[in-house]
Amino acid sequence: MMNRTLLHLGQLTALGALALLGLVDVQGGMLSGVGFGIWQVAAAVVAAAVWLPVHRPGSSRLPQAALLLAAQSMLLTALVSGQDRNNIWGLAESAALFGVLMVVARRGQARWATAACAALLLAVAVLPLRSGDLRTYSTYGLLQALVGSAAIAVGVYLRTLEGNRQRALDTVRTEQRAEFARDLHDFIAHHVTGIVVQAQGARFIAEQDPKRVLLALEQIEQAGAETMASMRRMVGVLRDPQSRPDAPLAPIAGVPDLPELVEQFTAAGGPPARLHLDGETTGLPVEVSTSAYRVVMEALTNVRQHAGGATTVDVWLRRTPDQLLVRVANDGPPPRPVTPRDRPGYGLAGLAERVRAVGGQITAGPGVDGGWAVDVALPLNWSGS
Repeated sequence: MMNRTLLHLGQLTALGALALLGLVDVQGGMLSGVGFGIWQVAAAVVAAAVWLPVHRPGSSRLPQAALLLAAQSMLLTALVSGQDRNNIWGLAESAALFGVLMVVARRGQARWATAACAALLLAVAVLPLRSGDLRTYSTYGLLQALVGSAAIAVGVYLRTLEGNRQRALDTVRTEQRAEFARDLHDFIAHHVTGIVVQAQGARFIAEQDPKRVLLALEQIEQAGAETMASMRRMVGVLRDPQSRPDAPLAPIAGVPDLPELVEQFTAAGGPPARLHLDGETTGLPVEVSTSAYRVVMEALTNVRQHAGGATTVDVWLRRTPDQLLVRVANDGPPPRPVTPRDRPGYGLAGLAERVRAVGGQITAGPGVDGGWAVDVALPLNWSGS
């Protein structure tokens, strides 16, 4: 919400600046020729319409629209430059084209962006020819080209930051999926080992106590069914080609380990943390238990790193017939919005990937009574399909 508000404020500020430049153009005599003047004003408006909206990364329509802008700008320059007007060439259009240059360099599809930036840079470099003063053209043309190059450099820099961040997020998501698969691997190995031991024991007691054999077979059947269900879920996770099932194994930590985790958080100097359990928490599916543990662990880590003003942390676990609900809330101030220059954190993104891998949902934001809260719903009957 805060980022969206800042975006809207930035768009309004940019529109206001373009309007002021347009007034300067008018007062400088840009409209002495009515037809060309209207065309120049329209060109600035169209360029702003291309620049101001939020474009998705890798957009092909954005650089294509930029090529059309460059073509119409150079056409207008060619029509006007032969006349001795001694007018301002169009500061509003120049500023709007600088914005288009930056956005194309940042968001445009690479195949089209290079050509679009080159065409736009040429358009802004020759734009001062409209003034009709050829003696000063070289100075202003060079200045326009330098500003245009700076706009491209800013766009490329922001594009690089976003690309690095996206690659880091992809790595975190892959690691989370691999960690989830490792947990299920350990669980399956545990149950398969138990099945083997039970089957071996049943062979020895078959002749002595047939009833005990039936009980052992029932236990083997139950363990086998649970193991097969977990294997199907693990295969669903590993269908992602980016997963890395060859990563080293790690021990499982789940809901039963949460009291110790909460105590360790408080003992390590964090704000007092309290654990609230509602409903039976034994017998949870392994992927639900381990995911709930990871949710609490990551949320407590975020409290330590980003909620310095928090005085209490509450951890709730509530089991319903269909879901395990997890909530971690603190009374500290909400974190400030992240800027492109900040060192990004990927814990929440990785956590969201893990929750989605088991069919769950996660939200994080300001709590209804202040502070910050992370809410997760984990299905108990997830099939992995």
